Amino acid sequence: MTALARELKPQDHKPQARKATVLRLSPKPVSRLQFRPLGVAALRNIVPPLVVLAALLGIWQILCSAPGASLPPPSQVFEESFDLIAYPFFHYGSQDIGLGWRVLVSLERVAYGFGLAAVVGVVIGAVIGQSIWAMRGLDPIFQVLRTVPPLAWLPLSLAAFQDSNPSAIFVIFITSIWPVIINTAVGVRNIPQDYRNVAQVLRLNQLEFFFKIMLPSAAPYIFTGLRIGVGLSWLAIVAAEMLTGGVGIGFFIWDAWNSSRLPDIIVALAYIGVVGFVLDKLVAALGKFITRGAATN
Repeated sequence: MTALARELKPQDHKPQARKATVLRLSPKPVSRLQFRPLGVAALRNIVPPLVVLAALLGIWQILCSAPGASLPPPSQVFEESFDLIAYPFFHYGSQDIGLGWRVLVSLERVAYGFGLAAVVGVVIGAVIGQSIWAMRGLDPIFQVLRTVPPLAWLPLSLAAFQDSNPSAIFVIFITSIWPVIINTAVGVRNIPQDYRNVAQVLRLNQLEFFFKIMLPSAAPYIFTGLRIGVGLSWLAIVAAEMLTGGVGIGFFIWDAWNSSRLPDIIVALAYIGVVGFVLDKLVAALGKFITRGAATN
């Protein structure tokens, strides 16, 4: 082998071993429930109403504890109506039942009347919002009818249905449907034109446009009307039950008035207020979930 060949011969070099570098992975962050922010939020939302409530009860106690006061103080209400407060679901007879059962009877009527008003109101509101001729023809009539007080419909409904239960449901329906119609129509009229153009490009029929474009776009407005409607429904059923009788919470208040049981009336009013507050929050939470927190402009 020549010298040149020896120079060109590849050398057998062993690769030098390199030390491997071990990379330590950081532990996966574990999501922990932050109790302190939750506690702070709870204090901000709960403590102020409790302080105001305690102050109002104190003022009420002072004003109504004097001799000759026309209303009972909170201490007397608690003492005389303790059974209604502590045992809302007792059942000793057809009329001797707790306020919890009476509230459930009233809520059942509200569910029928308000549910029907929600469906019919959304459909009619969508028609009015889509058609300028329907809006011109129906809107003035609806604006007149919605100003009629709930109890003014009761004699007419009793004459038509010849029964107190469907009459009360009709009063709820006719009272709560107007805000649903009006807010739905406003929401439909405010659908962006881009959405309508997309529907035309995709050649959506009326049913597909209603469910895929109209309802999602107008949902914040619709649930605003539903929140107003459910509040009016609860007001209407209490007023209607005072005249139609039965075992609802409204008739209980009227019966307690005829028996001069003012503490029972005050407890029933507290039940009505709490239930109305819960109904409003339930509809608001449902609307927030469906609309993903979207707000009306």
